[in-house]
Amino acid sequence: MTAAVEHNGFGRNSRSMLRRLRDVMAEARAPQERLDSITSIIAADMAAEVCSVYVRRADNLLELCSTEGLNQDAVHRTLMHFGEGLVGDIAARAQSLALSDAQSHPKFAYRPETGEEIYQSLAGVPVMRADRLLGVLVVQNRSRRQYSDEEIETLETFAMVLAELLANGVLGEQENRNDAALRLTGQTVAPGIGIGIAHFHRQSAAIRRVVADNPAVEKDRLESAMEGVRSRIDTLLAAPDLAEAGEHRDVLETFRMIAHDRGWLARMNDAIDNGLTAEAAVQRARADMRARLGSVQNPYLRERLADFEDLANRLIAQLADEDETGEGNGTTVTRDQPYVVVARSMGPAELLDYDRHNLNGLVLEEGSATAHVAIVARALDIPVLGNIPGLLSEVNPGDRLIVDADNNQILLRPTEDVEEYFHTGLKARAETRARYQALRDLPAQTLDGVDISLLLNVGLMFDLQQLDATGATGVGLYRTEIPFMVRRDIPDVKQQTDAYRRVLEGAGGRPVTFRTLDAGGDKHIQAFDHDPGDNPALGWRSLRISVDHPSLLRNQLRAILRAADGAPVDLMFPMVSTVGEFDAARSILDRELEHAIRGGEKLPSNLRLGSMLEVPSLAWQLPEILSRVDFLSVGSNDLQQFFFAADRGDQRVTHRYDPVSVPFLRLLKQIADACEEYGKPLTLCGEMAGSRIGAMALVGIGYRRLSMAAASIGPVKETIRAINYSDLETFISNLLKSREGRLVEHLKAFARDHQVPA
Repeated sequence: MTAAVEHNGFGRNSRSMLRRLRDVMAEARAPQERLDSITSIIAADMAAEVCSVYVRRADNLLELCSTEGLNQDAVHRTLMHFGEGLVGDIAARAQSLALSDAQSHPKFAYRPETGEEIYQSLAGVPVMRADRLLGVLVVQNRSRRQYSDEEIETLETFAMVLAELLANGVLGEQENRNDAALRLTGQTVAPGIGIGIAHFHRQSAAIRRVVADNPAVEKDRLESAMEGVRSRIDTLLAAPDLAEAGEHRDVLETFRMIAHDRGWLARMNDAIDNGLTAEAAVQRARADMRARLGSVQNPYLRERLADFEDLANRLIAQLADEDETGEGNGTTVTRDQPYVVVARSMGPAELLDYDRHNLNGLVLEEGSATAHVAIVARALDIPVLGNIPGLLSEVNPGDRLIVDADNNQILLRPTEDVEEYFHTGLKARAETRARYQALRDLPAQTLDGVDISLLLNVGLMFDLQQLDATGATGVGLYRTEIPFMVRRDIPDVKQQTDAYRRVLEGAGGRPVTFRTLDAGGDKHIQAFDHDPGDNPALGWRSLRISVDHPSLLRNQLRAILRAADGAPVDLMFPMVSTVGEFDAARSILDRELEHAIRGGEKLPSNLRLGSMLEVPSLAWQLPEILSRVDFLSVGSNDLQQFFFAADRGDQRVTHRYDPVSVPFLRLLKQIADACEEYGKPLTLCGEMAGSRIGAMALVGIGYRRLSMAAASIGPVKETIRAINYSDLETFISNLLKSREGRLVEHLKAFARDHQVPA
């Protein structure tokens, strides 16, 4: 058995190896000579026949800069793009890779000048510093050798040492400098527009020492730094603009709990025992977490990774005591001009480190609308765009940057005329908001006196503030799944009761319609993990989960009834596809009502029960469902998706997804006519209600209650107040009798002819 196979993590030999590498780093020799020595030392310690170092160059190229075992003529000649070959794949994903038969891997790219065709096994790790990729470290062997986890861990530690040499740029320029204007697209995380200088979020301070001289001293330093970080988190959470209860508080309190995780501290202490400094031990623990969670798709685990990244950054900065910038050492990061923070990802508390006065936006290479930092950003009204591939390689510190989160884009290094256009747009936006504000207290009433109720779709406590700001008449849809999505466990009855009571109090007496848990599909509940199936939108989700797990639904219904505390309350079941499903859910509600009566609890003075119509099958059961409900709500987003058999998120089929079309409007009118016949109130919740043209179409076919995002209330109200309903109803009735498929242009023409803003 070779020495490498016997290798077992960071033992006494590895501590000696780290000191040898440190000595080489300190030698007064040319950088290339030092790099070659390091390469040889690593090869010997790993019992590898090849050890190679690839360094990142301009345009995301990787240059072979040193090797022990491959042809020396290939050094400084072999170049690979990010994503090209196994080395390029390691760089592109910033993740380690170990293969016993590398040449059979589909990513393998043969380079004849290297002479590597005789080597079968390969292990490679990214060389990172301050979350920036500097290169790739690779070892190879002729035999089909299975590299152990301990060997990969050792190689990653060697890469940390190597990063200190490469970070100084002594081997030439490391990164490309981009100067051209560029547009990148992403996903809206928090709406809005912001303009400012790009400021790179400092993912971690530089680690100046890797090898420990005295483990006991390092453990004391780590414990002291951990206490400092915990204290800093407590200070951040005490900020006045975060004091109000809500989902952002739940997120931040969960983050605080992770900072007290003793298991994490124990792993770092073990790394110190094995020869690392406190800073390197934190980096080692972070690398382990990345290796385990970096490629998972589970949103809960991805959030845990972001939390640990945040805490690791804080610990390293605390240990490094980088007080020259104030970043990460317990003080707030300030900028004297408007700026936009650029990051790969961000934990929920990291945004709080920045002075909000000039913080005009946040852009993330990763991150989604359900990310924890998104919830905090929305509470602070900061525009955020996430899921932007290649962001960090395209943006330079100090670049001018426009965040247009409303249109899913950022503009890098915009020309003066483009930036002026957006500044003009921001001014016009402010003027438009003032115009909508003037409509706030006026009714959404047509010119001939038809009243339309405009309601809010709400998912966060922050959204409730928009009730007063917009003049909405109530909450047409409260998404109860959001509190489930931001927690690591299922909230109990008391926690849910407190949350729903805050919602009712925040509504200030205006009606609130609670939708029961709509889990599954694209709404991942952290504590309720299950296989989404081949087609999650059509799978086990929403009411199907609640009926199959009645205790889940019972606890939620019990919490809603208690939160009402005798006041009126409306609730509805989502994704009802058959009357039988509704009856099953209704029987669970009846048992909860009996339970409340037996317990002497207050019942709502008026409990109204409704169903959402999102599945087309329910449209062919209207008499049966309308005889059972107090109201009906159409969920237009899912209904359209199922009606057209077209995923609305798939750009390849968006042209098939047309809500303002004859067949879909005929279906909606059929629903409206049935509700009118049975005397049951009808609401439409969804994006269709929030567009001017969509709202015109809905009003014209008989809808009187529309629920939408807060930003849509003003524009839709302005449109409704300019409409003569009688003219619109006649116009749309005639259109629906025609064979025309798309009606958008017809409705726009009507708006122009009748001076209706559309």
